[in-house]
Amino acid sequence: MNKLVLLLFLGLMIQLSACSSKSADSHKTVFNINLEEGLTSLDPAFCRNRYTIWMDNQVFNGLVQVNDSLKVTPCIAKNWEVSADGLLYTFHLRHDVYFHDDPHFKNGIGRKAVASDFVYSFGRLIDPKVASSGSWIFSDKVKGCNAFTAPNDSTFQISLKQPFAPFLSMLTAQYCSVVPREVVEFYGKDFRSHPIGTGPFRFKYWKEGEVLVLLKNDKYWETDKNGRHLPYLDAVRATFIADKQTSFLEFVKKKLDFLNDIDGSYRDDILTKSGAVTQKYKGKFILNTAPYLNTMYLGILVDSNLAIVKKSPLKILKVRQAINYAIDRQKMIKYLRNSMGTPGYAGFIPQGMPGFDGKCVKGYSYDPDKARRLLAEAGFPDGKGLPEISLATTVGYRSLIEYVQGQLDRIGIKTSVEITQGASLRELVSKNGINFFYGQWIADYPDGENYLSVFYSKNKIPFGPNYTGFNNKKFDALFEQTYQVKNDSARYAIYQQMDNLVMEQSPVVVLYYDKLVNLYQNNILGFSLNGQNLLVLKRVMKTP
Repeated sequence: MNKLVLLLFLGLMIQLSACSSKSADSHKTVFNINLEEGLTSLDPAFCRNRYTIWMDNQVFNGLVQVNDSLKVTPCIAKNWEVSADGLLYTFHLRHDVYFHDDPHFKNGIGRKAVASDFVYSFGRLIDPKVASSGSWIFSDKVKGCNAFTAPNDSTFQISLKQPFAPFLSMLTAQYCSVVPREVVEFYGKDFRSHPIGTGPFRFKYWKEGEVLVLLKNDKYWETDKNGRHLPYLDAVRATFIADKQTSFLEFVKKKLDFLNDIDGSYRDDILTKSGAVTQKYKGKFILNTAPYLNTMYLGILVDSNLAIVKKSPLKILKVRQAINYAIDRQKMIKYLRNSMGTPGYAGFIPQGMPGFDGKCVKGYSYDPDKARRLLAEAGFPDGKGLPEISLATTVGYRSLIEYVQGQLDRIGIKTSVEITQGASLRELVSKNGINFFYGQWIADYPDGENYLSVFYSKNKIPFGPNYTGFNNKKFDALFEQTYQVKNDSARYAIYQQMDNLVMEQSPVVVLYYDKLVNLYQNNILGFSLNGQNLLVLKRVMKTP
């Protein structure tokens, strides 16, 4: 009898324990997200696309970070000094930052992140054997790995070859995350799928093309204003559904907590032409928008030394200016983008970037009569004698470019739209193999220099991203002058001069400045937007 009672008691305890465990799990808050493109790596040395940056932003930290206003703020570096000549940056590190646990640390417990870890991490970026896609950050700014030093565990220094005022902004790039040498060297190339950082979430599981799971880092060092340790979420779960309509349906079913952007295939179902949520979806989720540091443009190859340019009517300035005046950007944004964007009436630097000033930088308004006059002055009245111009784009922007085609046709400029794969178009553009192409420039870091570098003559192909072959001595002189200008306002004024020069010469047609469009469920709190479209989940809460 006693044995029977004991067995019943033990059985009851096991059942209660199981129920308690299930109850605890049910209270775990998991943030569900979909990444439409598969990840190729979680190694921050290779975080060149949006989704890799998003996930690495949860797992890793750097010296500095940006807030929602795109201001550089402390991260692992609690403060810093810059020498009077602008060549030496000294960072003072926090003492409470630890790497995530991993079997390759002593006793499997993550150790403290110290200055020598940054020496290794930054040196790794410029190591030819690593071949990091982020090598450009330091390659022309420092003299090899000796530029990175650690006088002690809490002091890290960087020596530059010449002053570079936006350097701190550049260090906010996810490439500049700290990684532990012993773990990286153990895994080698497999560090891509065994990421160990210091961030708010730690890596748990990745079945490539299917699911990625990150768990809360219980030892994370950042706190909220009340002293509560971040993050609030227990886990992040990412799926990889490629079809955008399918991922939207998953969001509508509340299987996803967040959706980034609204695809054209269902945009009219969600948004009115003025950009408001349609009656069908009003109140069912939260829609947030903000300026996105992403300039959508048409690029025009203008390097007169190239044979392809010599044969093209686009080498004529007035033809390029006529194209700029011919496009009704306001109508384009309203009817093709449901007002999700801002017409590109200023320069190449987008709205939302610190220092943007649409009054000081004069772009092109819609003026078809002026476009026709310029075309006539160029020797092509009503387009007579003007050969057909090919304009290349990808299938995702077909409707937008066909709209441009129609606008140009109205003033007498005949174009043929060439649809190509994204990779093929990028290759053509990167080899100066096309005269007229659709492009976009998303900020790598929150400083206008990042946009203007696209027109610096020393960045011509194959040395940099000057895909139009623009070459202007006055522009180059101003660009180099900004390296020395520490005062932000003074530097922004020079940026505006440079942007005006670009607009006058028209190597690009700025179509619009993009807008961030995020959807998230009504039970998601603390979600914030920033102009770089960085996914920041450490302050996000999910209520039942």
